[in-house]
Amino acid sequence: MNVINEAGTLALSTRLQRLSEQLRKDGALVYKEFGIDFEPKWFPVIFTLHHKKILSVVEIANEIGYTHPSTISLLKELEKQKMIASKKDKSDERKRLIELAPKGLELIEKMKPVWELISKVLGDISDNENHLLKAINEAEEKIAAQSFLQRALQLKNE
Repeated sequence: MNVINEAGTLALSTRLQRLSEQLRKDGALVYKEFGIDFEPKWFPVIFTLHHKKILSVVEIANEIGYTHPSTISLLKELEKQKMIASKKDKSDERKRLIELAPKGLELIEKMKPVWELISKVLGDISDNENHLLKAINEAEEKIAAQSFLQRALQLKNE
């Protein structure tokens, strides 16, 4: 076992990042294996628009949990790839509404069987995905209620 693994919860962020990078890299290779030109970083926006159809930039940022600037950067990339289309909101000219473009809709159909396969593989990897997802949900809820920094400062001041 390496030092990072031995560090336990102290290295939690490092290990989650390492796992995330490996899943992202392999995910890209899975898409490539199926002849799909897709970057895993696009997934949150594409998947959200697949389910929500049309959303404003702010709504997308809230749905995927990214900052507004990160979301805009991702949307620009997807628009350049012609995966999404934007239009001005008729009731509020300042607001842009985003939806999947025909190329994005076509991509979704190609990806559905791959998503099923990926779900099965991830279920196998995590042994029992409900435990892993439950732990992630619990951690996210606790951090939303009181940030990591707030908790550290509270302990420091005790």
